[in-house]
Amino acid sequence: MGTRTISIVENILDANDRIAQTNRELFDSTKTFAINFMASPGAGKTSVILRTVQYLKDRYRMAGVDGDVATTIDADRMAATGIPAVQINTGGTCHLDAVMLSGALPKLNLDETDLLIIENVGNLICPASFKLGSRLDVLIASVPEGDDKPYKYPKMYRGVQAMLLNKVDLLPYFDFDMDYFRKGVEVLNPGLSFFPVSAKTGEGLDAYIEWLTEQADSFLK
Repeated sequence: MGTRTISIVENILDANDRIAQTNRELFDSTKTFAINFMASPGAGKTSVILRTVQYLKDRYRMAGVDGDVATTIDADRMAATGIPAVQINTGGTCHLDAVMLSGALPKLNLDETDLLIIENVGNLICPASFKLGSRLDVLIASVPEGDDKPYKYPKMYRGVQAMLLNKVDLLPYFDFDMDYFRKGVEVLNPGLSFFPVSAKTGEGLDAYIEWLTEQADSFLK
């Protein structure tokens, strides 16, 4: 990668960060607690999000933005829970960026939204580089992916405030070393809020929801 290429990449990220800050200021002015959920494909991101909405939609006014390469499948699932949802099709791009999000926000009434759920594109590389302006960045990993993901994708694990290890109901069937996984996470992000959960069985979700509620209430008060 030459100097010119590095300069172009830096300019793109700088421009994205400026728009992300504008998004953040909009969220702050409307008292909207925005959460950016990231994961690899198949980690169960949509399932965790649907569980989150199920738990919290009677407590907060919620809305969703769903990013995907194509289709409206996940946004349709979110809308089926009864909350407003907007789809962003990235057209092949492996992440959401602040510009895409800013274009979707006018389609929602943020003045009447307490919690905004943002479902990023399934990827463990690109989303780590593009800030959106969210108040929280949450990473969802899963047992079938293996216990080496923090070591292979360190940037993603460094840049989040919380992570959920999903599909813990499958631990008896996979060679997954929890201590090795936790060590990798802790080295990259000491003190990170960590929740072993199963979106399928509900295991561990109460602790995660309690933590998320505390974060939201602290912002919304």
